[in-house]
Amino acid sequence: MSDAERFRKAIAAIDAANADDPHEIVVRGARRKKELAHAELVSEWVARLAPDASEALRLAARAHHVRRWEIARETQPPDRAGYHRWRKALHEHHAEIAERLLRDAGYDAATVVRVQDLVRKRGLGRDPEVQVLEDALCLVFLETQLAEIARRMHEPKLADVVRKTLRKMSPAARAHATSLPLGERERALLAEIAAASGSAPAPIS
Repeated sequence: MSDAERFRKAIAAIDAANADDPHEIVVRGARRKKELAHAELVSEWVARLAPDASEALRLAARAHHVRRWEIARETQPPDRAGYHRWRKALHEHHAEIAERLLRDAGYDAATVVRVQDLVRKRGLGRDPEVQVLEDALCLVFLETQLAEIARRMHEPKLADVVRKTLRKMSPAARAHATSLPLGERERALLAEIAAASGSAPAPIS
C-alpha cells in the first residue's frame, strides 16, 4: 500500500466513524452530519493555514472530534471543573479512536502517537502544529456556531466567548476570520470585539 493509499484509507475510516452522528447542522446552505462536516471544515482550514502541513497534522485535523457525541456534556457537572473533566475525557476518547483507526489503516506507532498528541493539544503555545489545529478549530467554531450562540446569549457573555476565542488564535488566523461566511450582525460583532481587544484582524486579500 502506498503512502497516499494509506492516508486515503485512514481519512475514509474517520469519516465513516463520524457519519453515525445523530446531530446535524446547516453548513454553507447544506444540512450535514455535525462532526463529519466539522472535520471536513477543519481539514480545509489546516490546508489553507499550513499548505505544507505534515501528514500527522492532516490526520489529526480529521480525527480531532471523532465520535464526539458519545460523551455528552451532561456526563459531568455543569460547573467549570465539570467542563474541564468533560473536555479531558473527550480528548482521550478521540485519541483512543484515532489510534484504532490509524493502526487499522497501517500507520506506525510514532505517527499514531504524534496524531494523538495533536488531538490532545499537547504543547499548545509551544508546538506550531498544535497552534495550526487550534486556529482551524476556532475558525470553524466561529463559522458554524457564532450565529447560534448569538441568538441565545446576552451580549456581555457572547462578547466574552468571542474575546476568548480570538485570544486563542494566531494573528494569521484572526486575519482569516474576516473572510468567514457570517451574517452581517455576527461579522460586525466579531470586528467590534477584535478592535476593542487590540487584535483587530487585517483583511486577507
